[in-house]
Amino acid sequence: MASEKPYAPAAEQNRAPILAVLREQFLAHGRVLEIGAGTGQHAVHFAAALPHLDWCPSDVADNLPGVEAWRRDAALPNLRAPIPLDVRLDTWPEGPFEYVYSANTVHIMHWPAVEVMFAGVARILAPGGLFALYGPFAHDGVHTAESNARFDHALRTQDPGMGVRDRADLDTLASSHGLQREAIIDLPVNNQILLWRRM
Repeated sequence: MASEKPYAPAAEQNRAPILAVLREQFLAHGRVLEIGAGTGQHAVHFAAALPHLDWCPSDVADNLPGVEAWRRDAALPNLRAPIPLDVRLDTWPEGPFEYVYSANTVHIMHWPAVEVMFAGVARILAPGGLFALYGPFAHDGVHTAESNARFDHALRTQDPGMGVRDRADLDTLASSHGLQREAIIDLPVNNQILLWRRM
């Protein structure tokens, strides 16, 4: 039985500004591991727009049928079948990958899972490879917008382990795994893309 394609309005709204950044940063041919592909909308949109990249979506097993439904309908030669990846439990795919991309993941992960994710990213990234992380972030303990503060409060009320992460904490974590901050790129709706390069 065919799986119905899931749909997230936010993925539709943020795909254009994210793609504009990826066009400038993911320049060379190579493999991309997407962590937390969600509905699969980003994977299809970015793979179609960036044919020089071999796009490999991943997510927890429950989300894979929806990602596969999008992939199957798109029939893109550079979009791989989605793979199961719970960063804490599953075996990571074999690298190297020239790029890793993840959107709206670290604020819903508990911090130990974020730590495991950064270690895994550093392990599978090729030397010189880029890690692009999209979402809302705080800066030195201060939220960059009132809407992000409200979002953080809502997350922590729902689950104290979740929350908008601070860029300084992420930079410290990245540095401990040989990833060096490359850029902070402001995007609409008080979100950013943080870029780290594997040294």
